[in-house]
Amino acid sequence: MSARRTVLHLAAKAGMLLGAIFVVTILLSAMPGHHAPSTQGQSSQEAATPPSKDMSGMDMGDEKASEKSAVADMTPGKHNAHNLHMYMTSMRTQTPEDVRRANEIVTQLRAGIEKYKDYHVALDDGFKIFLPNIPQPEYHFTSYRNGFLESFTFDPARPTSLLYKKTATGYELVGAMYTMPKRATEDELNARVPLSVAMWHLHTNLCIPKLGQLRSADWTKFGLQGSIATEEACTEAGGRFHPVIFGWMTHVYPYEDGIDNIFAMHHHMD
Repeated sequence: MSARRTVLHLAAKAGMLLGAIFVVTILLSAMPGHHAPSTQGQSSQEAATPPSKDMSGMDMGDEKASEKSAVADMTPGKHNAHNLHMYMTSMRTQTPEDVRRANEIVTQLRAGIEKYKDYHVALDDGFKIFLPNIPQPEYHFTSYRNGFLESFTFDPARPTSLLYKKTATGYELVGAMYTMPKRATEDELNARVPLSVAMWHLHTNLCIPKLGQLRSADWTKFGLQGSIATEEACTEAGGRFHPVIFGWMTHVYPYEDGIDNIFAMHHHMD
């Protein structure tokens, strides 16, 4: 192999590694440099005041705790947690153009993920099961490559994650999730999936116990299901506060009937 080809080969591998690291940052700790909304004292529909901190400095213990909390927070029916620990975009006035765009997204998404009805194909294509050992109402199979591309371009047929529900024999495909970095504005979100038909959301106001206290902590207070949702209360409890974790997310359930069910926050459970 020539020196030039060797250099190009090494550069390609380095690029793939950097890309994977970049996407993990988006999905697990969000991207720095953006001041995302805070939700304390507001309903999910009200405008938010940007906080002054990001999630830089989170350790692996924090990440695992926040992952588990986020899975619990995505469970339907957790309305109190949504108010304290989730920021959702406000619904805009719907237009015929929005409906046309939404229907086109659904058409392209269905075509793009049809082959993934066999979840083995998703695994073969590089999708990784997010927290497979934790019981969840739906499981996220995430493509870090797709998440990286979603940071810059939007292809409705190329979601960051596939959404499956567990069955007796494996997994059944029910939907997909699009993502954007937390620095994205609501107008940028609207340009991808209209805010008159879908809500994008952020997981917010996370208080993590001190290192070494994760196992003994009172998780009715800490985490995304906890009662602590302000920096002041977190400091008083001896925790570490993170205004936002992960990036923007929105779910789409293309096999449902009706635009409201297709772009719902959670899949309708039988």
